[in-house]
Formats: sequence, structure tokens, C-alpha cells
Amino acid sequence: MIPEKMKIMNGLLLEHIARYHFAREYVYGRVLDFASGSGYGTHIIAKSNVHSVKEVVGIDISEEAVKYARATYYHPRSSFRLGNVVDPELPKELGVFDCIISFETIEHVKEEEQFLTNIYRMLKPGGTLILSTPFGEGRGKPSGQEFHVHQLTVQEFKDLFHDYENVEYFYQKGVLIQPADSVGDKKFPLGIAICKK
Repeated sequence: MIPEKMKIMNGLLLEHIARYHFAREYVYGRVLDFASGSGYGTHIIAKSNVHSVKEVVGIDISEEAVKYARATYYHPRSSFRLGNVVDPELPKELGVFDCIISFETIEHVKEEEQFLTNIYRMLKPGGTLILSTPFGEGRGKPSGQEFHVHQLTVQEFKDLFHDYENVEYFYQKGVLIQPADSVGDKKFPLGIAICKK
């Protein structure tokens, strides 16, 4: 996703930007943006949280995306690095973070357990994880999306976070993000979890 090459009213672009603006209210200290893509979200976090964020590190597996992010979204508190979210050495290389953001990543990852282990190892005690994913038919079932391994059900999504002290769930449709307990029986296409370690 490259905002500069998209129309301002593109729904997918607006949804992604809305998630980062939502996350702004929760981030502080040293922040990791896992699978940062073209870097616009890392930039939103760094630029809009100068009083609460010390550093934002964007990690992506695509060398092209990292190069684009470095060239397009400079900020003195952000950096972009090449890395694989399931690399077991990543926690040693990057250290620990106060906050980790991972938007639209887990549905692309076959090694889900290693991905979640890396996040947990890199998150400081008391730290905050903000993770989102689209809902679908569940593990092992085709999602219809070319690059998605699968799309979790709502219950599978909620079952990811048992190791955390506190978890709040939100649902998103378009740019609207609502607490899960306020939506009743309405179906939302995407979930966001805010987890305290």
C-alpha cells in the first residue's frame, strides 16, 4: 500500500490509515511496527507522538518496501529495517519494546506460533501489543485472498492472547472502529486487540 499512488477516497487506504490513527492513542516509548510495508504507518506514529514516543522501528521482509520507506518517510525518531517477523533471532537483534503494532500481518504467516513468540519476547513486561487481522472461515480454510494463509474466525482471534494480563477487543468496518462489546450481533470484517503484557 503506497498512499502517494492511491486516490484519497480509496476505502482500503482509509481503513489502514484509520488503524494507525487509532493506535496513536496507545503507543509510547520504544515502538515496533511489525510488517511496516511502505512505511506510512511508522511515520504516522513517529510524527504524531513526538511527546510520548522515543523511537519507532519499522520492520518488513520486502527490501523494496524498506528502501521506499527510507526514501519517503524520514523522521528523526523512526527507522526502517529489513527483517522477517518469524525469524527466531529477531528478538536478539532488535531488543525489547514498550509497544508493538502488527496490522494485517498474522493472516500472511504460516509460522503463526513463532510470530506470536517473537512478539511476546520483544514486548517489555507491562508493554502494549496492538494487533489486527481480517476475519474469515478459520485456520486451514481458503480465504479467497491470494496472499493470506487463512483468515481467523472471531474466536480463533480471541484465543491468540491468553498469555496477556489484559486484552481489549475492537472491531473495524471502513474507518469506524468500535469496542467489541458495543456492537451486539453486528458482523465486522476486522478485529483489533489491545493487549497488556
